[in-house]
Amino acid sequence: MHRHAGLFLAFTLLCGSTSCPALAQDKSLTVFAAASMKNALDDVDAAYTAKSGVKIAASYAASSTLAKQIEQGAPADVFVSADTDWMDYAIARKTIDEPTRVNLLGNSIVLIAPKDSGIDNVAIGPGFDLAKLAGGGKIATGDVAAVPVGKYAKAALEKLGAWQAAEPKFAMAESVRAALTLVARGEAVLGIVYSTDAKVEPGVKIVGTFPADSHPAIIYPVAATMMAKPEAAGYLAFLRSSAAKAIFEKYGFKFLVSPTT
Repeated sequence: MHRHAGLFLAFTLLCGSTSCPALAQDKSLTVFAAASMKNALDDVDAAYTAKSGVKIAASYAASSTLAKQIEQGAPADVFVSADTDWMDYAIARKTIDEPTRVNLLGNSIVLIAPKDSGIDNVAIGPGFDLAKLAGGGKIATGDVAAVPVGKYAKAALEKLGAWQAAEPKFAMAESVRAALTLVARGEAVLGIVYSTDAKVEPGVKIVGTFPADSHPAIIYPVAATMMAKPEAAGYLAFLRSSAAKAIFEKYGFKFLVSPTT
């Protein structure tokens, strides 16, 4: 009896009362991240949880979808966008804690085909005829009006003079991962996705890389939301660490900041 009474007393002193919800609750964060981040960020999150004990619930979708969900009050602590436009959108709507913003990662866009496709090394440059290459098939990418990968793809094709002829052949997907799946299943003969997406999908092959100067720089900014829990600061710091850098680089992302630790 005395032993239990002693434990109870210690617990009461620790909590300042007989009920202690703070101790009973596991610390957790909700991260809204661009669909292309999934494989790499799942690994980073697992490493962070192992180090800190803070659990991460990640929700992946197109940056456009996530920015609008945050605007509507969705309970996210951290937002990772696949372009600066949607982070700017969120900041303009006062849903992001702007001083926490960091341009964390870079990427490239590639032309992919199903792995058994007869299409191989395609030279992508001015005069590149994507419409002819696709023949009677579809070309998949994210919605060019909103989804970052689609916006980058359209910008590149316009610069290279290939957009107008190819536009009718495009199948617009809700996210880059949805576009990747269309190509892997053979429902589209070609696709434009990030190089990091192509690397994690065995059902596709990269047949060409878009020149970096054919589209705006592909930048992934990360920031805490205005409703973020205090634990978000530690998580954002971990994203900038050498441990996170090693994971992101393994998946093919470029690390745009100097690692902090």
